[in-house]
Amino acid sequence: MNIFNRMYCRTYQKIIYWISFSLNWSEPELHEGAGSLKDIPFILNQKNRIHPLIVTDPGIYKLGLQSPLIQVLGEKKIAYELYHDVVPNPTFDVVEEAYKMYRDGNCDCLIALGGGSSMDTAKAVGARSVNPHKTLSQLKGILKVGHKLPLLIAIPTTAGTGSEATLAAVVVNPITKDKFSINDPHLIPEVALLDNTLLQGLPPAIISSTGIDALTHAVESYLGRSSTKKTKDYALKAMALIKGNLYAFYQDAKNEKARANMQKAAYLAGVSFTRAYVGYVHALAHALGGYYNVPHGFANAVLLPHVLRAYGKAAYKRLAEISDYLELASPSLTPGEKANAVITWIEDLNAKMAIPKTFNHVIKPEDIKALSHHAAKEANPLYPVPKEMSAQELAKIYQEVDPQ
Repeated sequence: MNIFNRMYCRTYQKIIYWISFSLNWSEPELHEGAGSLKDIPFILNQKNRIHPLIVTDPGIYKLGLQSPLIQVLGEKKIAYELYHDVVPNPTFDVVEEAYKMYRDGNCDCLIALGGGSSMDTAKAVGARSVNPHKTLSQLKGILKVGHKLPLLIAIPTTAGTGSEATLAAVVVNPITKDKFSINDPHLIPEVALLDNTLLQGLPPAIISSTGIDALTHAVESYLGRSSTKKTKDYALKAMALIKGNLYAFYQDAKNEKARANMQKAAYLAGVSFTRAYVGYVHALAHALGGYYNVPHGFANAVLLPHVLRAYGKAAYKRLAEISDYLELASPSLTPGEKANAVITWIEDLNAKMAIPKTFNHVIKPEDIKALSHHAAKEANPLYPVPKEMSAQELAKIYQEVDPQ
């Protein structure tokens, strides 16, 4: 990237950084622990809400993971609507269908049950409900929602996305293949409920990809130039929990301690990156999700080591701090050696969980130019990355992660 574009990006990021101190960064009201799903009627009563729309996906529905929630609502005779057609990388059509059910059912609150896609959909529905005359495209970007959402309770059924704590809703325009974020503090769920019993049936492939998704959030927020003392503290704690629990959870989904710790790690990483932002891993992954519907966590897992290496010396100092905190290498090593130890640890963790080093003919060579421009447009100038990269530089990463 040339010096003038770099100066523009850094100036923009600094302005956003200082503006951020005037925004409301309240964390969700947190309910956690096995069986905490039973708190839902109390929460609704406390918030004076009587008719939720439950937003979830077909996989959750087929597994019956919504049944304990419905049973809890039924015991208290709480009426609800259920939308269970959320797709990975949710599209405009999905959001509008769910919004219609919310509106036609006279709902007064939202319960997102599932992974990031269900939470993104519920947030987008909430954003539409308070902006009925705006399209999703008009809400794209930062601070476009502008109004307090209806009560949103986020209940993750994976340990990775951290969406239960973030200000972002990511949606896809199926016509243009544009996958973009709606970013506004009003989208931060009012309540996050972490009931680890919902995770005990997860397959290993989901555990691994969502776990590395959480790690990506923590690493990118820590490396970013807009991080604060609190976001760095949360990111490091999340990384330590992931280091100590992800592989154990991957080996045995019935390990309650590992489940609970990974849920907490995902939440902490979510709080961290919603203030400090992410980086090029997410920009590159979002483009792949929009074009090829590549699952977001899996895309992040493959891309993360490659992007960290592409940052080079610009990321050495903070990667070295991560290495010291996680005790990945001798304190006497150079920052570059410590940075390499972090990247090697991530690569080894991926390998242990059967995550490949590269994609296998996912990326079409003729799409690389469009993909890299999409990623650059998302990241520049917003993401406060260690090293600014142009679309041409990002194209090289795509070529590296899917050699053909």
